[in-house]
Amino acid sequence: MLVAERYEKIVQLVNERGSIRVSELSELCEVTEETIRRDLDRLEQSGRLRRSHGGAVSVKDQQQPEIPYAEREITRAEEKKRIAREAVKRIAPNGRILLDASTTAWYMAANLPDLPLTVLTNSIKVAMELAGKEKIEVISTGGILAARSLSYVGPLAERSLDAYHVDLAFLSCKGVHLERGISESNELQGRIKQKMIGIADRVVLLADSSKFGVQAFTHVAPLHKVHEIVTDSELDRETTEQLQSLGITVTDV
Repeated sequence: MLVAERYEKIVQLVNERGSIRVSELSELCEVTEETIRRDLDRLEQSGRLRRSHGGAVSVKDQQQPEIPYAEREITRAEEKKRIAREAVKRIAPNGRILLDASTTAWYMAANLPDLPLTVLTNSIKVAMELAGKEKIEVISTGGILAARSLSYVGPLAERSLDAYHVDLAFLSCKGVHLERGISESNELQGRIKQKMIGIADRVVLLADSSKFGVQAFTHVAPLHKVHEIVTDSELDRETTEQLQSLGITVTDV
């Protein structure tokens, strides 16, 4: 394969998948990882992709629309359910917690026992899931309804969070990048998650391994704002060790 052909193949793969790792490109293009890294550097310089930790991210249509909830519900569902079950173990009676509008947070709500608890959320699905649990007090942010994610966003939702303080915030995101931190698909989702992080004593990030090395459109927060990450067992050891070196507890399930 000629160098120019390899460049075109790399760009095509990155655009098709949104992001891809160096190791996978090396295997698909049948060249060394060192060669792929050099290729990615050159392609980034020409503006055809963006480098990420361990790979590359597409620059095509950077402000991505939110994925509809029904689609997110079935994407990596088993990993998300395991992460949710593990995350629930951190919740104690009489606590004050925040659950975002991610599918993993909804799985958490489904797994929560009916115990004395205050739950703050911007998710319609989470609120409905908890409605039948008599001991749990549910507080909804209100705001503009984002139909694709069934979540409340916007200035009203953001201002409502200023009135509260929680012990634990459980959040997901579109991307986790070692240098660039946590990111979301659009600005409204990014801004409300910034607020959520700001009102919590402890932040637990719920992110399956496909989110790592990805930088989505809107920056949410640097990684030092996160206290713990719950992920799946496919996350590579090198990334886990780098996260731990930042003082972040990493639990894989």
